[in-house]
Amino acid sequence: MVSPAAQAETTLRLAHASSEDSLIDQAVRRFADELNQATNGQLTIQDFPNGQLGDEGPIAEGVGAGSIDIGLGGVVDGIDPKLNVLALPFLFDDLANVHGFLDGPEGQKLKALGQDKGFVLLGFLDSGFRDFANSRRPIKAPADLAGLKLRTPPIPVILDTLKALGALPQAIPFGQVYTALQSHVVDGVEPEMRDFQDQKWYEAAKYLTISNYIWTANFWYINKDRYDALPAEQRKALDTSAADTVTWYRGQLDSTYARVIAELKSKGVEVNTVDKGPFQTAVASVYAKYGQVWGKPFVEEVTAAANQAKGK
Repeated sequence: MVSPAAQAETTLRLAHASSEDSLIDQAVRRFADELNQATNGQLTIQDFPNGQLGDEGPIAEGVGAGSIDIGLGGVVDGIDPKLNVLALPFLFDDLANVHGFLDGPEGQKLKALGQDKGFVLLGFLDSGFRDFANSRRPIKAPADLAGLKLRTPPIPVILDTLKALGALPQAIPFGQVYTALQSHVVDGVEPEMRDFQDQKWYEAAKYLTISNYIWTANFWYINKDRYDALPAEQRKALDTSAADTVTWYRGQLDSTYARVIAELKSKGVEVNTVDKGPFQTAVASVYAKYGQVWGKPFVEEVTAAANQAKGK
C-alpha cells in the first residue's frame, strides 16, 4: 500500500539570483523536469530566478526559516562559514582541479556541513572562477588594483583578498551592480565571466582581466525539515536528480566559457590574462587570517586535498 503522504503532490519553491537565460537557470529547469518525471509528478519545482525572492543572503535566510524550500547562491555564512574555505585565493588551478576536490573525501565533508543549522547541501554548482573587470585600465599586476573600487558579494574571504591586493572592495547586492557601475559608485567588479555577460556589466566596464583568482560555488541547499519530511523514495529521487544536474552542468562549462569570451570580445571588451605569481604572493596574509578564524589544521587539510586533486 502507498501511504497518502507518498501520494500527495508536493511543490518545492527554489530561488536563486541568476538570470532566467543563465546556465544556472537552465540547470534548475533540467533538475525540475527530471525530478517531476522520476516521481510521476508527485514532486515538482517552482523556479524563482533573477532574485525574485531576494538576493543570495536573504535566500539563504529564507531557506533556513522555511519560507523558501531550496536555494542556490554563494552567500552561506548562515549555513556554515567554513564553506567559504572554497573561496580562498588561488586554491584551485582549473575546473578539473575543483571538481576532483569536490568529488573527493574533503569535498564530501564540506557537503555534510550545515545540518546543525537546518540545511542539507544537495551539491555544488560552479559559480566559477572570478576575474577583474573595470572601466579605468587593464589589470596586469597587483599595483594596478590599487585604489580601484570593486563590487563584491558579501563574502568575507573575497573582501579580505581584494584588500590584500590593494583594491577597495564594496559589498553591493547582485541586482544593484549594473546601476552602481553606470553611476560610477564603483570602478568595476570581480565577476565570474558568465555573470559579467548575462548581467551586461561589460557595457560599463570594458577592461576584463582573466586571473582566476578565486573559485566560488553556487551552493545548492534545501531546508532540512522539508527534506526530512519527504517520503524516502522522493528524497532519493531528489538526490539523484541533483547529482545528475551537477554532472550535466559541469559538461556545459568549457563550451559556454569559449562562447562567452568570444562574444565579449565582439562587444569591444578588452581582455588580458595575468601572471598569477605576484598576485599569489600578495594574498598570503589571507591564508594566515583564516587559519586563525577556522583553525589552521582545517585550512591546511583543505589546501592539501586541493593540491592532491591537481592534475586528476
